[in-house]
Amino acid sequence: STSMTDKEVADVADNIRDVNEKIAEVCSNLQGATPPRLVAVSKTKDASLVQAAYNAGHRHFGENYVQELVDKAPLLPKDIQWHFIGALQSNKCKSLVGVENLWVVETVDSTKLADKLDKAVAAVRSGPLNVMVQVNTSAEETKSGVGPSEAAALVGFIQDKCPHLRVMGLMTIGHIDYSPSPECFQVLVDCRRRVAEQVGLLERDLELSMGMSGDYEAAIRLGSTNVRIGSTIFGARSYPAKKH
Repeated sequence: STSMTDKEVADVADNIRDVNEKIAEVCSNLQGATPPRLVAVSKTKDASLVQAAYNAGHRHFGENYVQELVDKAPLLPKDIQWHFIGALQSNKCKSLVGVENLWVVETVDSTKLADKLDKAVAAVRSGPLNVMVQVNTSAEETKSGVGPSEAAALVGFIQDKCPHLRVMGLMTIGHIDYSPSPECFQVLVDCRRRVAEQVGLLERDLELSMGMSGDYEAAIRLGSTNVRIGSTIFGARSYPAKKH
């Protein structure tokens, strides 16, 4: 594992504090908005940097690659709450849910994947697993996410047919090139309203996971409950992503 400098470790703690302050500031201008959960996206980052964020009091971390999470989680404290936020192939479901402190899979985008996850959870976990349905809000041709009009059907499928999964909410990436995506966030807000109506939930029962380093303030203003921030916390440096 690459050795991290003292400065890199200290920077992580400072950056976490800065982001939390910025989030609090945005929320204070929004008449009592509840600050969203901050997910520190640690993909391709050394475990020592995750540990530095943990030592600064942080608990929610996001990973994009199953193998990387499987390798990293055992090196780190067990009360970390891991978010899986990458594209998930159904043949990797079993390895993923074997990570005992996996807290949520944010990227469920098909009935096939939901069914596979449900069976994997039934086999290896004692309780249900939190999931989010990933929505493609940019209308760009991409592999990930259901169309906004298909989200309710997938949420309903998970509620009816996947007893070991618990739908926490909806997630979107926005534009594939990660350019700021406020119009995509509005699509997700509208989508949640329709999903809640169609499956008999209150809007507040469904989280909105949206907003990343470049646009999280806009996302919070539109009601994000879960922002996923990587480079602002950990810096741009990373080890080369392994082929997965």
